[in-house]
Amino acid sequence: MGCLGNLLWFLIGGCISGLSWCLAGVLWCITVVGIPVGMQCFKIAGLSFFPFDKEVVYGGGVGSMLMNILWFLLSGIFLAIEHTLWGILLCCTIIGIPFGMQHFKLAKLALMPFGAEVK
Repeated sequence: MGCLGNLLWFLIGGCISGLSWCLAGVLWCITVVGIPVGMQCFKIAGLSFFPFDKEVVYGGGVGSMLMNILWFLLSGIFLAIEHTLWGILLCCTIIGIPFGMQHFKLAKLALMPFGAEVK
C-alpha cells in the first residue's frame, strides 16, 4: 500500500499538510535562533507529503524536551489541531481510516518533533 497510499495521500490532502509544515519552517527560519526548528519542520514536511511505510521513533533528552515545550507553545498546537481534525474527518468513512491514522501519527509528531527520528 506504500506507493499507492502515498500517491493518493498526496493528491487528496497530503500536499496541503506538507505545505503547512513548510510554512511553519519558513516562519521559524526568519530568525537565526529559529533555524534549527525550521530545519526540523522541513524534515517533517517530507514525512507529511509521503507518510506511508515510514515509522517515527521517539527519543531524546532534556534538550529535546525543552525545545518541544517551546515548539508546542508557538507552533505545535496549531499543526496538531489541524492533523487531528483531518484525522477525525477521514476516519468517518471506512476508506478514509488509513489516511486518518496517518494524520493522527503526524498530530503526535506535531506535538513532539524534537528527539523524533523518521525511519
